[in-house]
Amino acid sequence: MKAILTSKTVRNSALALAAAASLSACYVVPHNQYQPYGHSAPQVGVPIVTAPSAQVLMARLYPSNDTAGAFGVLPGTVTNHLNGRGEIIVTQGDETFRGEATRNAGSSSSGQANGAGNKGGYMNCSYTMNNSTQGRGACRFNNGATYNFHLGQ
Repeated sequence: MKAILTSKTVRNSALALAAAASLSACYVVPHNQYQPYGHSAPQVGVPIVTAPSAQVLMARLYPSNDTAGAFGVLPGTVTNHLNGRGEIIVTQGDETFRGEATRNAGSSSSGQANGAGNKGGYMNCSYTMNNSTQGRGACRFNNGATYNFHLGQ
């Protein structure tokens, strides 16, 4: 039996292919069917109150030896995630150091901050917080530079 292609068959086939092609990269997700982490969807008109998720504090590292003096005061930030951990970013010359700041076990005020540079350097700091927005400490870099570390608004 020989198949006969009519203009209607060709047109319907072309429409079917066009529809399939337009949907090939799409999918449908039912609205309000997925609730992440077991939370229910908020009701309309009910205000949502959330706790702050992070606090950004300015850091200043003041030279305490001749090696550090060649770089001057270093700028930086510490982002406190309000869970005993945070992120530190400091720039020394043309190298940016990024790392982690954590509180010492059993202490609500003292901790360590360590960072790795984008050019292979590293830094190690210890600090003590005077209150939730101010603290101080000391940092040592792999090139021998040492700094007094001040943190706060």
